[in-house]
Amino acid sequence: MAMEVTQVLLNAQSIDGTVRKHAEESLKQFQEQNLPSFLLSLSGELANDEKPVDSRKLAGLILKNALDAKEQHRKFELVQRWLSLDANVKTQIKASLLKTLTSPVPDARSTASQVIAKIAGIELPQKHWPELIGSLLSNIHQLPAHVKQATLETLGYLCEEVSPDVVDQDHVNKILTAVVQGMNASEGNNDVRLAATRALYNALGFAHANFNNDMERDYIMRVVCEATQSPEVKIRQASFECLVSISSTYYDKLAPYMQDIYNITAKAVREDEEPVALQAIEFWSSICDEEIDILEEYAGDFTADSDVPCFYFIKQALPALVPMLLETLLKQEEEQDQDEGAWNIAMAGGTCLGLVARTVGDDIVPLVIPFIEENIAKPDWRQREAATYAFGSILEGPSPDKLLHIVNVALSFMLSALTKDPNNHVKDTTAWTLGRIFEFLHGSTMDTPIITQANCQQIITVLLQSMKDTPNVAEKACGALYFLSQGYEDVGPSSPLTPFFQEIVQSLLTVTHREDSGESRLRTAAYETLNEVVRCSTDETAPMVLQLVPVIMMELHKTLEGQKLSSDEREKQSELQGLLCGCLQVIIQKLGSSEPTKYVFMQYADQIMGLFLRVFACRSATVHEEAMLAIGALAYATGPDFAKYMPEFYKYLEMGLQNFEEYQVCAVTVGVVGDICRALEEKILPYCDGIMTQLLKDLSSNQLHRSVKPPIFSCFGDIALAIGENFEKYLMYAMPMLQSAADLSAHTSGADDDMTEYTNSLRNGILEAYSGIFQGFKNSPKTQLLIPYAPHILQFVDSIYMEKDMDEVVMKTAIGLLGDLADTLGNNAGSLIQQSLSSKDFLNECLSSEDHMIKESAEWAKLAISHHHIRQLKLSAFKLSLTLASAPWGRVVGSWRKLGSGSIPEVGQGLQTSRKSSLKKKKKTKIVVGHGGFKCGSKGGRYKFDMLITLTSPVSLAVCWLLGMT
Repeated sequence: MAMEVTQVLLNAQSIDGTVRKHAEESLKQFQEQNLPSFLLSLSGELANDEKPVDSRKLAGLILKNALDAKEQHRKFELVQRWLSLDANVKTQIKASLLKTLTSPVPDARSTASQVIAKIAGIELPQKHWPELIGSLLSNIHQLPAHVKQATLETLGYLCEEVSPDVVDQDHVNKILTAVVQGMNASEGNNDVRLAATRALYNALGFAHANFNNDMERDYIMRVVCEATQSPEVKIRQASFECLVSISSTYYDKLAPYMQDIYNITAKAVREDEEPVALQAIEFWSSICDEEIDILEEYAGDFTADSDVPCFYFIKQALPALVPMLLETLLKQEEEQDQDEGAWNIAMAGGTCLGLVARTVGDDIVPLVIPFIEENIAKPDWRQREAATYAFGSILEGPSPDKLLHIVNVALSFMLSALTKDPNNHVKDTTAWTLGRIFEFLHGSTMDTPIITQANCQQIITVLLQSMKDTPNVAEKACGALYFLSQGYEDVGPSSPLTPFFQEIVQSLLTVTHREDSGESRLRTAAYETLNEVVRCSTDETAPMVLQLVPVIMMELHKTLEGQKLSSDEREKQSELQGLLCGCLQVIIQKLGSSEPTKYVFMQYADQIMGLFLRVFACRSATVHEEAMLAIGALAYATGPDFAKYMPEFYKYLEMGLQNFEEYQVCAVTVGVVGDICRALEEKILPYCDGIMTQLLKDLSSNQLHRSVKPPIFSCFGDIALAIGENFEKYLMYAMPMLQSAADLSAHTSGADDDMTEYTNSLRNGILEAYSGIFQGFKNSPKTQLLIPYAPHILQFVDSIYMEKDMDEVVMKTAIGLLGDLADTLGNNAGSLIQQSLSSKDFLNECLSSEDHMIKESAEWAKLAISHHHIRQLKLSAFKLSLTLASAPWGRVVGSWRKLGSGSIPEVGQGLQTSRKSSLKKKKKTKIVVGHGGFKCGSKGGRYKFDMLITLTSPVSLAVCWLLGMT
């Protein structure tokens, strides 16, 4: 087989499907029968300069995929498989790869670079392959330029794969020296210089000691700034990407260089090619991100011991920076509003302008208003659109008082422009800007309303009219209506939107039936807006919401008719089913929240549940998730009566809990188990064996995403609360699992922000489980069964208190658990709590907390511990906790913004949290990339990239892996 590998690799790329399939099966068989020979054959193929380029590239790709995978469980398996290979085999493979770096074929060198880095990512943390970095550095001095280029590329990939703490400082210094020398203007080969610049981007996370040294930092900054002036556009782009990374990683070191950087970026924005100009703008956006984070964290109160002082770079640069950004707004592209993935200089400039407004607040307004006044009525559409975009971009940040007068003057002008301007781009941006006005300057917190009896009807008329416009304009009009409705959420018994409710709903339903509603995500926008209109409606419109139920049910019924569909049509049908299930969820929550409407609504419950069960037969992940969320709402609304649906629904519940691949479905299903427990209480008992078995399997799986595991622990508490002392049979399985997870999550010193956030989520799930179990056993003769577990629980609370990194949610749950433990165990708890190292200090700290929820929990715990009025107080607190626990929080829908913050969330992006804990803000997604700089999202969304740092811990690797802590 080894002799034939070349031809098999070429056949695997054949256009003939039969030949290709046979070759793929042969490769798979070879790998399964003799893995060492298979890997040796691939590395030999890659290293052999006499072989065809195509077979060498595929050999390298298969080799790389044999070392790494996106799925964490698969990656873990591949790492273990490589480590268990015979040492001689690994040595031969590594030698072949290093040899390939000298190949004259660029594709072979580049592939070998990536594979070497993957192996380094596995071996260096294990203290294997210690000679690698020295071997690579010796290549830097080789005469052929392509060897130097390949080595620098390898060092860059290596820095991307390996955690900084794995490489000693001496090697870091040598890597940085080689990389920075390769970037130097004296380097005559552009390929070498580009490889070095991209390598520096990945190596910056290793350079903390070097950036603390003034001389070394000056040298690195000088070389990076010089590289921004290279004649080669790719080198200029890569060097600006380095500046962007430096701005976030070493913000506090930038002061001496800011004037030079401003000059460099301003020149690039005004004169350079778009890829370079975009990175130059991104530098300032990154500085804004840093200063916004600092200002939010310290709330402007900087003392001598502040870790990260704010240098107010944006405020200082404001007089020059704002005019530069305003110029970019005039560089629009003709089709940018039709292209969902569009990202250009105008969009980047507007996004940056919005971040500047958030950073400096009121100071930006007088710098932007003259530009708006000068351009808003010009005959050239570019000037009108730029002025509108500038206005919309500065609405978040400045105080309402600073903006109200301008907004009141502009509102009627913009309403007119939305219907009368002849240009689609201007109307698109106008509708987006109106949405921003309603998002930030409209609502119950505003002292002076911008929407009055005098203009409310005109606003709604214009928005409904614009929903008939082209899809991109109509989608923005839906967004504006979304925020208009949201502003009336807390308006009281009567809403100004009530007279228009029927017309608004009908208009939105009409939009969903437009033939072009699949463009610009218009149908999704219309349904999400309909959901918000219903959610924020008052009791006055309840009869109209009730009339909506059969309409949406009929729409869902139509999608379930048995016509044959193509895969594309089936995907669109699944998307529509998801939207309709989401709409029914909101309606169920609205009508189920008050007794009169719930009573009338219940006539539809059987039919709705029947539709949901039919939807599950479609087996689409999105629909499954949305239908599951809606069933959770239905369980809350129907209460104990939901038991009649369980025999047929249970198999789908189990299916959801087994769905490891689409872990969001699994997470939602876990939340719905909690909903059903609260609805059915002891009636859930016949299904508990199956549910608990599956939940324990989920926790034991290394395939399930770690984010699902905290809610599973919390679900143990929901089940225990529902079935009380009947939970006894599960204690022997659940408690050891909780104890292992508690030990794991107790100590997290040195963890990064992501890991700390996940650890707190895990702690909260564990604490909620314990709390539910203790509450469930309250007043049972079997409370004695819990006594053996109490010391470990108190030790867990001690340890997380000592760590001093728990968030407010964990603090509230932990102090509440102390009270539950004392209340349930009664006299048995006193001596145990007295032995606790920090219970008293923890309690006193919570009693003096400014967070009223923590304080209330602490007061209850104090009373429970001191045995005063326990029974009466616990009864009322328990009822209150049940009421709060079952509150129909519904989905959390993100903000709609045309530019800078993405658009309306896709179906299924609702945030599920434990019903027992307060809703937490959804954290910004972190994306790990190589030297790609940044990527744009739909309608100018912009993502900030962060390095992924692997946390190593002395705790059991197996438990770490199962809980996603590695």
